[in-house]
Amino acid sequence: MSFDINGKVALVTGANRGIGKAIAESLLKHGAAKVYAAVRNLDSVQPLVETYGDRVVPIYINLAQPETIVQAAQTATDVAIVVNNAGVLRQADPLAEDAIAALQFEVDVNVFGLMRMAQAFAPVLKANGGGAFVQLNSVVSLKSFANFATYGASKAAAYSMTQSLREVLGAQGTVVVSVHPGPIATDMAHDAGMGQIAEPPSLVGEGIVTALRDGKFHLFPDSVAQQLGGAYASFAANVVEADPVAA
Repeated sequence: MSFDINGKVALVTGANRGIGKAIAESLLKHGAAKVYAAVRNLDSVQPLVETYGDRVVPIYINLAQPETIVQAAQTATDVAIVVNNAGVLRQADPLAEDAIAALQFEVDVNVFGLMRMAQAFAPVLKANGGGAFVQLNSVVSLKSFANFATYGASKAAAYSMTQSLREVLGAQGTVVVSVHPGPIATDMAHDAGMGQIAEPPSLVGEGIVTALRDGKFHLFPDSVAQQLGGAYASFAANVVEADPVAA
């Protein structure tokens, strides 16, 4: 099921920098009427506002604070596209002393935050004709690495939840996209020591526009992600995206 963003209103979490900012810019470039830039620091969105004027509306959301998400959904009642981009990363291997604390922190934002966003905005999207819900997952949702063990576990859980959301939200006419970037040039990638191989955030923003247009559930936007996505394609098509098996 394809979705045209032209003339639509969008909301992007973590829109003040990196991938989130690139997504907001791509949506605006391709005709989105307005983007709610959902952030924890409203002043951080000022560069976008200066560039795009009243087509960018700062709005407060903290994925770890459910009440802020509910309030945003009550405010942004004209939203037809929700992009849940915001997430957190703590590098920890499974035996690290702080591994459990790291995983708890990441699950609260990366998994529970996703669920909170979906629960709050599903009725809004339905009221506006179905719309689209885009979730930023990661290549580590499919392939874990020791130093990113807890982050990968949280993203694997988020990916699993996104698959379920595809079925549930699809019943109300909402398109769902699961995005799996590899190393992208962001502060997070730099801090994780992947800056030298990282690719531009615009690949994600433009990829989302294309995936929505083409009705694709999975998006592997960069070269590293595409290598993994190519290997995963058969399973994705024949198992993940196949119709549910009747009980």
